[in-house]
Amino acid sequence: MDLSLKGFLAAAVYAGIKKEKKLDLGLIYSEKEASVAAVFTKNKVKAAPIIVSQAHLAITQGKARAIIANSGNANACTGNKGIEDAIRTAQLVAEQLGIERKQVLVASTGVIGKKLNMDLISKAMPELIKNLSPDGISKFAEAIMTTDTFPKISVFKGDGYRIVGIAKGAGMIMPDMATMLSFILTDMQADPEFLQSELLRTVEKTFNRITVDGQTSTNDTVIVMANGASGVTDVNSFKEGLFKVCSELSKMIVRDGEGASKVVDIIVKGAKSPLDAIIGARAVANSNLVKTAIYGEDPNWGRIMSALGSSGIEIEPEYVDIWIEDIQIVSAGQGTGEEKERMASERMKKDEFSIIIDLKKGPYQDHILTCDLTHEYVSINAEYRT
Repeated sequence: MDLSLKGFLAAAVYAGIKKEKKLDLGLIYSEKEASVAAVFTKNKVKAAPIIVSQAHLAITQGKARAIIANSGNANACTGNKGIEDAIRTAQLVAEQLGIERKQVLVASTGVIGKKLNMDLISKAMPELIKNLSPDGISKFAEAIMTTDTFPKISVFKGDGYRIVGIAKGAGMIMPDMATMLSFILTDMQADPEFLQSELLRTVEKTFNRITVDGQTSTNDTVIVMANGASGVTDVNSFKEGLFKVCSELSKMIVRDGEGASKVVDIIVKGAKSPLDAIIGARAVANSNLVKTAIYGEDPNWGRIMSALGSSGIEIEPEYVDIWIEDIQIVSAGQGTGEEKERMASERMKKDEFSIIIDLKKGPYQDHILTCDLTHEYVSINAEYRT
């Protein structure tokens, strides 16, 4: 897959932040100043790199030249020292590239509460800069992985320009992002205001419609950089491309959910309000009882009804219908029988399927992509720091 973009270089190295010898420090560099849009975590506990990146974007009014990202350490809950380290990281990049510190954005992912080893980052910087190349994006995608099992990359080819999206995320994934890092690069021309409005709109429909374990991270970051090196401006095509890239990355994140074996689209329709539709879908998608039933290929509709009933939405159980794919397992709030459940269980053997819930309270519909909860999820998270 050709990931090169006009005017963008990238690289990655093993700095020693991770215990295992895997790429853990990545850099993206735009040869000309780029317009930038960003969306960060809504968690009130924000990691140091987010605080620094937000400050830099406020100063530059949505302009940047570089993104430096590390894995293996979140640099979260690290106090003033963590902020100093994030600033120092940006400064090291700026000095090597001959740009201003405020033009460098910073991102981190990994264990919370540990301070960064700045000696490792400082020593790795010359090699990182030396390795910058148009072909370095795939290496960068590897460098931001933690419990991910594969790098997540999506490409959209426009008329004379391209969009390349990179993401990481396997655990702590919930709507409002979660550690989810995503970096979307384009050589199209765009101003920061347009990018920000489109990113907000697109994130709401994609990254904020997924969940793995219902946790919102301290480090969530989505950044779009547009350097205009192609000379092309194609607003309508870009909107389509951004949505396609973010949708594909979102699905990859759920597919790679820690220990996940199934991706399930929870669809709630017939809701009284848009808010009820999304709250209902999210309640079912985040229910551990539902997620374990999905893993067991058990059409246990009682767990779905229970999750809906405790979600606070407008619901009258005697009106609710539920399907697994094309098999109706609940009609007017009651089960449709063992034969239907047997057929539904067969549908649940697929890697991907949908659960459709009709509340029959109004015209609104929404959905959340979720995954099953497996033995492997417990093992991965029990051993995360060991």
